[in-house]
Amino acid sequence: MTRVVVVGDLMTDAVARARYPLARASDTPAIVTMHGGGSGANIASWLAVEGAEVAFIGRRGADITGRNRDMELMGYGVDARLVMDPERPTGTCVVLVTHKGERTMLSDPGANAALSPEDLPRDLFTQGGHLHLSGYTLINEGSREAGLAALEMAGRAGMSVSVDCSSSAPLERTGAEPFLEWTQNAKLLFANTDQAKVLTGRDDPAAAAKVLTAWFPQVVVKLNDEGALWYNANSRAEPVKAPAESVERVVDGTGAGDAFTAGFLPAWLAGKPPVEALASGCRLASRAISHLGARPRL
Repeated sequence: MTRVVVVGDLMTDAVARARYPLARASDTPAIVTMHGGGSGANIASWLAVEGAEVAFIGRRGADITGRNRDMELMGYGVDARLVMDPERPTGTCVVLVTHKGERTMLSDPGANAALSPEDLPRDLFTQGGHLHLSGYTLINEGSREAGLAALEMAGRAGMSVSVDCSSSAPLERTGAEPFLEWTQNAKLLFANTDQAKVLTGRDDPAAAAKVLTAWFPQVVVKLNDEGALWYNANSRAEPVKAPAESVERVVDGTGAGDAFTAGFLPAWLAGKPPVEALASGCRLASRAISHLGARPRL
């Protein structure tokens, strides 16, 4: 089985789910919960729970939340290679979920923003492995050099590489051209519909995927409740699509896109047909939104 090395963000998510429409400048009853989060850490956790051999490289604060996140990752079976930052706190994200399920995130990267090339363990970058890089690592100026170094080290080692776009608003602030330039040697790109539009200017996800194959041999676009699609640079056919799995009750959609990635990657790395890999991703995403919080519950 291919070992997956995930480089990315580690966060604590404070999720506030409003029971009623938000009363601006006043109080709104809500259910507030705290969970481990961060796109990179979420993907690593789901991969490990699904049986993959996975290592996670990141940075945490010298605080109780950082220690809890470290222990949590190890509990899931992740080889957690976390550098403890003596000055910055562990990253935190406040997730505001409206009564209709729309999510808005307020992020403080904390120690994530100080991830450096020196934090990357050389022993993890070996031939036959796979690197998955969280786009937040490149989008955040403080950790960008670490992300670029990880891509370079993976290339030298002959590892396959996948990258995700992470979030549309910070991606747009960073700019499509720099992001595409930094990541163009990756074999596989993950984006959702908003992120694909930021990178290409195309509203149609299939059209955006085709444009993105000018930079990436393979592109996956997550379509939220419509499933996902995959497109190959060498194909002139229509993209391969898989529908989303039905869910009886949505508990929390935070991290569902990360779970999709964790479901897709092992099947893709095993050489299974794209439709099977897409279905695996959709299946794990449906499990994620049926749980409370961004990571699996053991």
